[in-house]
Amino acid sequence: MTWCVYLTHPEVIIDKDIPIPEWSLSDLGRERAAKAAVLPFAKDIKRVVSSGEVKAVETAEVFCEPFGLKPLALKALHENDRSATGFLPPEEFEKTADLFFAHPDTSIRGWERAIDAQMRIVTGIQAALRTIDDEAPVLFTGHGGVGTLLMCHLMGAPISRIHDQKRGGSWYRFDKTWLASQSAPDLAWTEL
Repeated sequence: MTWCVYLTHPEVIIDKDIPIPEWSLSDLGRERAAKAAVLPFAKDIKRVVSSGEVKAVETAEVFCEPFGLKPLALKALHENDRSATGFLPPEEFEKTADLFFAHPDTSIRGWERAIDAQMRIVTGIQAALRTIDDEAPVLFTGHGGVGTLLMCHLMGAPISRIHDQKRGGSWYRFDKTWLASQSAPDLAWTEL
């Protein structure tokens, strides 16, 4: 099995005056991100690829530090584009995210459509893997929304929020071949 791990960034410092892609990890987020470096698979990771958003890059850097690795940041792995609304209060965000997953062919409140975000994350992961040795285990650090869209693709399942993580700072492991075959068994998130 040639495998990868998809890890979402943990808790962030929420500041509605700062664009969401520029939010940083909170102290708790950094503490939880460090837990990834002691997971059983961590010592086997040969490459770390991150979304270009600050919180995902910081998650990658926290993971990489004990192993002397340098993460590669790719814009194609960023979270679904929600710039049309910017920051939304939690309850309003959750309702909008529900609609995002429930209507993947529609732009909800100007957000990137779920089907477009899914295509972007899948092709971004595939492009990154073309530059990495097939046998090298890879850690991808990113976001819950596109991580869920990737999971749905890997399982050949319709886009649905039932596969969403319960808490940021969660991960799942997948075989690289599932990107093409879409034959993953039921995948599930594991919290750090």
